[in-house]
Amino acid sequence: MTGYQIDLNSDIGESFGHYTIGLDEDVLKVITSANIACGYHAGDHHTMYTTVKTAKANGIGIGAHPGLPDLQGFGRRHITVDPEDVYHFVTYQIGALKGFCHVHNVEMNHVKAHGALYNMAATDPAIADAIAKAVKNVDNTLILFGLSGSELIRAGQNHGLMTASEVFADRTYQPNGMLTPRSEEEAMIMDPDQAVQQVLQMIYDNRVVAVDGTPVDIEADTVCVHGDNPHALKFVEQLRGRLSEKGIDIRRVGA
Repeated sequence: MTGYQIDLNSDIGESFGHYTIGLDEDVLKVITSANIACGYHAGDHHTMYTTVKTAKANGIGIGAHPGLPDLQGFGRRHITVDPEDVYHFVTYQIGALKGFCHVHNVEMNHVKAHGALYNMAATDPAIADAIAKAVKNVDNTLILFGLSGSELIRAGQNHGLMTASEVFADRTYQPNGMLTPRSEEEAMIMDPDQAVQQVLQMIYDNRVVAVDGTPVDIEADTVCVHGDNPHALKFVEQLRGRLSEKGIDIRRVGA
């Protein structure tokens, strides 16, 4: 063993009504933490029930994935929101998933904000504080996921929560430690080998190289991986295999 460990998380439970999104059953066999949509940006009550049940069967860490109230935009559009409103709708969404966890007699493990809300909380202290406060007040044993070095991680620590610094395998970084916006051509890493090397550098050296070549200090507790299409799922499987080959212990945060 190398003494290194990492959690692999993925955003799932995004199907809605008659629309099936993602390859959840396959992804849940590879990851160690599941961020389950709570109905505001994606998902619905049926999907939440089923996804919690499947995650439990696979021994996966279960997390709420609250987003902006934006089904049409999949929670990725920047919407001006008041921190009090954020506190209320994050509390609502965590509580909804916690109800399904109770039904299935399984503990919720963590909370990770989705999409635009996640990005806003990375740089806006008031939004970050509202999310951290909601997590603390619903269940202060929950682990708060946030972008490494972000305001959300600081807010969680200020509220006495256990936090998990998140990094990304298939996204590039800016010199300030933020993710390159998806609208930019170089935002995504398509080469699996390049993505694996980036993850290894983040785990071993606590560092990532930004798009302009600037080295950026980073903490890596959990890696976000996307498995919502066959190509992405294959990438997740390759990543897990390569990390295991290096002797890195893959387990959920808090285990």
